[in-house]
Amino acid sequence: SRLGGPWLLGLLAHLLLWGSPGIWASYLRRSSSCIPIPYRMALCYDIGYSEMRIPNLLEHETMTEVIQQSSSWLPLLARECHPDARIFLCSLFAPICLDRLIYPCRNLCETVKRSCAPIMACYGYPWPEILNCNKFPADHELCIAAVSMDENSSSRRMPQASCKDCELEEASTAREILESLCANDFAVKIRILRKNTTTTISDFDLDPSKVEVLKHGPLLRTEIPARLQQWLDIDATCAHNIMRGTHAGVFVVSGEVQRDKVVVNKAYAWQKRNRNLHQAVRRWKHHRCPEQAG
Repeated sequence: SRLGGPWLLGLLAHLLLWGSPGIWASYLRRSSSCIPIPYRMALCYDIGYSEMRIPNLLEHETMTEVIQQSSSWLPLLARECHPDARIFLCSLFAPICLDRLIYPCRNLCETVKRSCAPIMACYGYPWPEILNCNKFPADHELCIAAVSMDENSSSRRMPQASCKDCELEEASTAREILESLCANDFAVKIRILRKNTTTTISDFDLDPSKVEVLKHGPLLRTEIPARLQQWLDIDATCAHNIMRGTHAGVFVVSGEVQRDKVVVNKAYAWQKRNRNLHQAVRRWKHHRCPEQAG
């Protein structure tokens, strides 16, 4: 049998080498004790159970060491590289108190690694040996399984983090905005809606009735909504940064076409106070980019 639960979140790099879990598990069964997960342990506090074993499955013997080591994974928490990353890490940092030790399943490790290792690599961190998936039990054994499978759609793409820090731009001058639109493959005014407010991994929808194509570039106008929805589905970090905690918003976004996907490079919030942005969009219809003028 396998264990699962309603846990979500992100991941990072760092840590020490770890030997055979079988040997360490034998020692832990004899020596570990159960203690409350402290509030200061931000990675695992309020994850769905209240007590953890110490020493843990990573050989940390004091709570001070656990808090220190686990906090090194927090910077990528907001990267949203995989919704099961937090429970995967906490199953090791803060193992649940049951009659026996419960490790993460090998498939859970492999699923998290597949989404998170590329993001770690962006910052120069390899997937550490301590998280070698071959060390964990096969899925048919008693272990903590992946819990984020979409039962309604096997083809749904998992939200992924982006190496690029996509942020809202300040609408500086109309001229600079026009130059930015010229430099990108496409530019569109869109409305984005947050679909959920109860989970850590944000889920966004494009409002198809509020798509105004300013520049389509190599894309067909009719395919732009689907391409932008794909961008919202797979680039969770960028969409999250642009929305800044709001539930809905109108934005002017521009970017480039990369093979089978679009990448947003610039995003401006469409607000009354952004007069430069309004002016740039009005002028865009009659604007000639440098390559057109030549």
